[in-house]
Amino acid sequence: MIPHNKPTLGIEEEQAALRVIRSGWVAQGREVEAFENEFCEFIGLPAGYAVAVANGTSALFMALWALQARGKRVAFPVYTCSSLRHAVAMIGAIEQLVDVSPGTPNIDLQALSQCGSDIAIVPHMFGLPVCLSNLKDIEIVEDCAQALGASVNGTAVGLQGKIGIFSFYATKVITSGGQGGMVISKDKALIDTIRDYREFDYRQDQNKRFNFQMTDLQAAIGRAQLRKLPILLSKRVEIFKRYIQAGLKLLDTTSEFNISISPIRYRAIFTTNNFCNTNIIDFLESMGVKAIIPIEQWELLGEYNLFPNALKLAQESISLPIYPLLTDEELEYIVSKLNILL
Repeated sequence: MIPHNKPTLGIEEEQAALRVIRSGWVAQGREVEAFENEFCEFIGLPAGYAVAVANGTSALFMALWALQARGKRVAFPVYTCSSLRHAVAMIGAIEQLVDVSPGTPNIDLQALSQCGSDIAIVPHMFGLPVCLSNLKDIEIVEDCAQALGASVNGTAVGLQGKIGIFSFYATKVITSGGQGGMVISKDKALIDTIRDYREFDYRQDQNKRFNFQMTDLQAAIGRAQLRKLPILLSKRVEIFKRYIQAGLKLLDTTSEFNISISPIRYRAIFTTNNFCNTNIIDFLESMGVKAIIPIEQWELLGEYNLFPNALKLAQESISLPIYPLLTDEELEYIVSKLNILL
């Protein structure tokens, strides 16, 4: 079976983990600090403007905490990961659900601007970034969990709003050994506040904190992955282009009229239109290819009928394998099976 996802791990990550194990220090330490600063360099921030944490959900929680979201109205799309709902609930904010724009997986910015929220969490779904320059009078948390390496007008995602958060889960663009996250901001005061929260132990202020620390073992693997990132992104582009050459119309938000958007190819999503997506997925599985519905109807975070664009996307979308370890032979095999359906 050709899997839908597979982390791209190799000798570099193995050596990084071994280095930390042999050092005798595996908890948060120098590797975490190095990972933070190397991440800043990649994004385009000065050293010290990123905080590494245990996972993407904790990154989001701390972003909301730094923005004092408790009791405030926080908007986010209905078509997204449940982690957004969990973080909003745990911080004690009031959720406001928003539909996606027609034909895209990203939040409807016009509806968002009209819902009167104090804070918005804006995911760049499937590596397709959202331009946020027209959003006014609302604090933005950019969810870049699926979009590391994407940019808008030459600026890396995560730097358009107040805070950007990233995930390094096993199936994300890069992984720090299965779990991990990062918080960034151009506002050093916010970063210092988040860093102060993370340093939960041996404190004299008596403030309550969760332990959201990343380990040096995770950070070392993350550093190895970050060095590989340009190659990983390039391989995803090659696979995406091959699917296009095979005649698939893949979900995208770029066009000749919108050259400011620079996506990454985190997902290869095609829509089935008149076909049942579950039937296609079952057919591919019978052929030894694992495809998925990226967000199923039951995963939508609100009443289906109230969010027609999200519902349509859930009913018609299929995600194909696009991970960098996918071989040329496997890719051609997938394409050959898709040609039976096209």
